[in-house]
Amino acid sequence: MESSAQIISESNQLSVELKNIAQKVFSGQRISFDEGVYLFEHADLSYLGTLANYVREKKNKNYVFFNRNFHVEPTNICVYTCAFCAYSRLIKQREEGWELSIEQMMDIIKKYDDQEVTEVHMTGGVIPKQDLAFYTELFKTIKKHRPELHIKALTPVELHYIFKKAKVTYEEGMQLMREAGLDSMPGGGAEIFDKDTRDKIAGGKCSAEEWLSIHEIWHNMGMHSNATMLYGHIETFAHRVDHLERLRQLQDKTKGFNAFIPLKFRNGNNAMSDVPEVSVIEDLRNYAISRIYLDNFDHIKAYWAMIGRSTAQLSLNFGVDDIDGTIDDTTKIYSMAGAEEQTPKLTTQELVNLITQVKRTPVERDTLYNIVKDYSVN
Repeated sequence: MESSAQIISESNQLSVELKNIAQKVFSGQRISFDEGVYLFEHADLSYLGTLANYVREKKNKNYVFFNRNFHVEPTNICVYTCAFCAYSRLIKQREEGWELSIEQMMDIIKKYDDQEVTEVHMTGGVIPKQDLAFYTELFKTIKKHRPELHIKALTPVELHYIFKKAKVTYEEGMQLMREAGLDSMPGGGAEIFDKDTRDKIAGGKCSAEEWLSIHEIWHNMGMHSNATMLYGHIETFAHRVDHLERLRQLQDKTKGFNAFIPLKFRNGNNAMSDVPEVSVIEDLRNYAISRIYLDNFDHIKAYWAMIGRSTAQLSLNFGVDDIDGTIDDTTKIYSMAGAEEQTPKLTTQELVNLITQVKRTPVERDTLYNIVKDYSVN
C-alpha cells in the first residue's frame, strides 16, 4: 500500500489536485464535495482503483462478504410510474403482474425451511391493499414460523405510502413495523436525491428528505439499513456527489447504514430507453469514488445479479467488498429490470469460487455483518 501511495505522489502525470486528494486519502482525511466532483471529472480508472482499494483493504482487509439470502417480491403492481422502472405495472395493468397474498408468500418462505438461509429480502411495488395491517401480519407470521430468519424489507417509498394511508407518523409506523418483526431495511428507493432530477425520473414518490428521515428514525431506534444510488441516467456528476454527501452526513449522525450499493440504470423496457447506459469503466469509477467519498461507511456492495459476475469480480479491485448473496430471485424482478443475470441464483460454493478466482477471501456474513464463516480458516 505504501508503494502505491509513493507511486502516486511521485507521478508527473497527475495534477496537483489529484495528488492532494491522494494524500488526503492515504492519510485518512475526508475529501470535500468539490474534490468528489473533481474525481468524477478528471481521475482515471487506475488512479481511482489504487485509492479505492487502499480504503477497502484498510477497512476490510482481503475479505469479500456474502450471505445466504432469498428474495420475495410481494407485487410488481404500483401506484407510481417511475420512468426508469421496467418491472412495475399500473393497477389498471394488473393482469400483467402479480399480487401475492400472505399465504402465497409464506409458501415461498417455507420452501427454504431445510436450507441454511439467514435472510429474506422483501420489496416491490406499492398498492393500497398491501397496507400497514398486511405487512405487520406478514412479519409476525414469518417470525412465528421461523424466528431466526432476518427480515430485510420495505424501502421508504413503500413505508411512506403505507404510513400516509394508515394516518400514522413515521415514528409510529416504524415502531409498529419493528414490533411486528422487521429487522432491517434495504436501501432501495433512494434513486437520486437532486429534486429536479428525481421529479423527472421518479415523480410522486417520497422526497429525498422523506427517504432520509425514515432511515434516520429507524437508526435512532437502534436499527440498521442500507443505502443506494441510481446512477448513469440524466444525473450530473455533481448530483452523484450531492447524493453521497447527504448519505455521509446522515451516517455521521446515526452510524446506522451497513452498506452502500450503487445501482446502474438499465434502459431496457422502460420510458427512458433513449438514454444510453454507461460503460463498465464508468461503473468501476463510480464504485471507486463511492468508496473514497463514503469514508464512514464500512461496506460498498455490488449486486452480482444486476451487473453480472465478471463485472462484480472486477469491482472487488475498485472499492467493493460485498457482492450480496445467493439471492434466488423468485419472481424474476431482476431480469425484468434488465439485469445481466436472467436467472439470478448462486449456491454458496459458487459464490466462494467467484471470490477466490480473483484471489480474495470469501466470508459468509449475516445481514448485520456478523461473520458466519471465514473461508480462510479451515
